[in-house]
Amino acid sequence: MKEKSFDIRTSDTILIEQSLTGNRQALENLIKKHQDWIYNIALTFVGDRDEAADLTQEVLIKIVTKLDSFKQKSTFKTWVYRIVKNHFLNMKRGKYETNALTFEQFGQGIDQLPNENLSNYSFEVEDKLLVKEAKISCMKGMLLCLDREQRMIYIIGELFEFTDTIGSEVMEISKENFRVKLHRAKKQLYNFMNDKCGLVNKRNPCRCARKTAGFIKMGFVDPIHLHFQKNTIANINNVIEKKVENYEGEIISEYQKLFQKHPFIQSPDKLESIKKMLSSKTIKETFGFD
Repeated sequence: MKEKSFDIRTSDTILIEQSLTGNRQALENLIKKHQDWIYNIALTFVGDRDEAADLTQEVLIKIVTKLDSFKQKSTFKTWVYRIVKNHFLNMKRGKYETNALTFEQFGQGIDQLPNENLSNYSFEVEDKLLVKEAKISCMKGMLLCLDREQRMIYIIGELFEFTDTIGSEVMEISKENFRVKLHRAKKQLYNFMNDKCGLVNKRNPCRCARKTAGFIKMGFVDPIHLHFQKNTIANINNVIEKKVENYEGEIISEYQKLFQKHPFIQSPDKLESIKKMLSSKTIKETFGFD
């Protein structure tokens, strides 16, 4: 019997039902539908493409192997991001978390980088792309100064604009507590930016273009492979569903806009990784695939 045709526009409910009856195409499309979102949250959470790719696959395996336990008391999206949250908050420390910096230490590190003119160097990649890569890298580095819970709440609540209803369900806390924790995370991050970053406060001397050569020398920017601009699908602000409520008014909107201009990137090796995962013995036995 020929399998029914599906694509990623098919509802989660239908894809889940058909996946659990042994339809490989439905399960593959369910994974495709959510993989890029999981990857971009992971990339922002750890600040490293390779590590984010590994985390995405680890989370997808958990989602697939636990799929038969999903109960429609919440949306599938909420259930997925709760798994993401639990995995990210409890995983071993990544390479940029091993020696986690405070905002003060991060600021001191930026200050110690010499101000240099990129025109003094010769790179194959355009200067403007290198400067953009340095800016994104620096801003993702700022997020690593938040503790894991704060970082997760900031990413889902501010960057991807989950409502407090969904955010509280994902974090398994009350809506009020979610808003309080989000406010504290934003306050720490945005106070630092206001005191240090020239992007939001022109009185600050720090400029991305002057620090880019230093970021390249430190290994935070690869002048050959642009880790935060390769395989861009869109900017984050073009893919998110805007929330109705506004927690803080417009006073910090410019900070939020800067982060939401970061690229939303396609998860690497998507189809190959999915097919490899679905070919594993555990998945075949779980779903009855041939």
